[in-house]
Amino acid sequence: MSSTRIDTETLRRLPKAVLHDHLDGGLRPATVVELAEAVGHTLPTTDPDELAAWYVEAANSGDLVRYIATFEHTLAVMQTREGLLRTAEEYVLDLAADGVVYGEVRYAPELNTRGGLTMGEVVETVQEGLAAGTAKAAAAGTPVRVGTLLCGMRMFDRVREAADLAVAFRDAGVVGFDIAGAEDGFPPADHLDAFAHLRRENVPFTIHAGEAHGLPSIHQALQVCGAQRIGHGVRITEDIVEGKLGRLAGWVRDRRIALEMCPTSNLQTGAATSIAEHPITALKDLGFRVTLNTDNRLVSGTTMTREMSLLVEQAGWTAEDLRTVTVNAVKSAFLPFDERNALIRDVVLPGYDAAL
Repeated sequence: MSSTRIDTETLRRLPKAVLHDHLDGGLRPATVVELAEAVGHTLPTTDPDELAAWYVEAANSGDLVRYIATFEHTLAVMQTREGLLRTAEEYVLDLAADGVVYGEVRYAPELNTRGGLTMGEVVETVQEGLAAGTAKAAAAGTPVRVGTLLCGMRMFDRVREAADLAVAFRDAGVVGFDIAGAEDGFPPADHLDAFAHLRRENVPFTIHAGEAHGLPSIHQALQVCGAQRIGHGVRITEDIVEGKLGRLAGWVRDRRIALEMCPTSNLQTGAATSIAEHPITALKDLGFRVTLNTDNRLVSGTTMTREMSLLVEQAGWTAEDLRTVTVNAVKSAFLPFDERNALIRDVVLPGYDAAL
């Protein structure tokens, strides 16, 4: 494999794996417009291109709370069975079109119940839409596998309900759990009951930590709650001084705990200052199991191809670097060991060889 930089068209052909991507942050602008009209919801604009630009501009505030507030409009059109089916199906097709071969999609079912659906009905409907998208992608010759992570909103009181649903649907497409929402002021340890339940039932989980809050959040997520992965985790760098790892950073690296890093999103929320100086590169070079992710494709105006391109152009990444983080992601997927190995052996590595 060449160690030189690669062009965008080659990047599009590379097999990709994404572990951190929110369903309600990745809708097509045109779909938001059409569904909003159907349910009578007022948008900032009804022009799809202008709406896409509005999302990115609103999210470029450097403030996580304002970033999260942009979800008002996507959630408004995801309160009906029809809206959920369409957005879930299109989610899969958009991943496939971007060269993603494995994706984990996350969402909080409690946020989709304003139209009268129960949380359980929301999960059933989303799984139906994901299955339809998977079938269409396979028929089009761009197969992709998608697993679901159910989220509890850390600032509300239905986290345990979401955890119960993750257990109930673990044989129906749900592969894990997460807590999401405003991190600062809402520590993961507030939800120990849910995490203890998941561990008892052998359901893996990741936790958003180290984005808007620092090392205590990461420490709690791992050592108190028992997370197997960390969502974002950019502030683990606060435990690294001149290349020397502190105890927490050493724990994360040495035990191969995956960091679900989202460069563009981190720039928008102020967790990083530039792509060139984003911690993902330094952490990769220090041997951490970093993974590359989109977080919210509509809100960040991004794709996996774009995230790869930015790192190649602005941080000097090579094809070898991209292959490494792709393999990292599959290794850390919430899938059985043999299935992860098969994805790497039969899909990711041959795909890189063919593209390069």
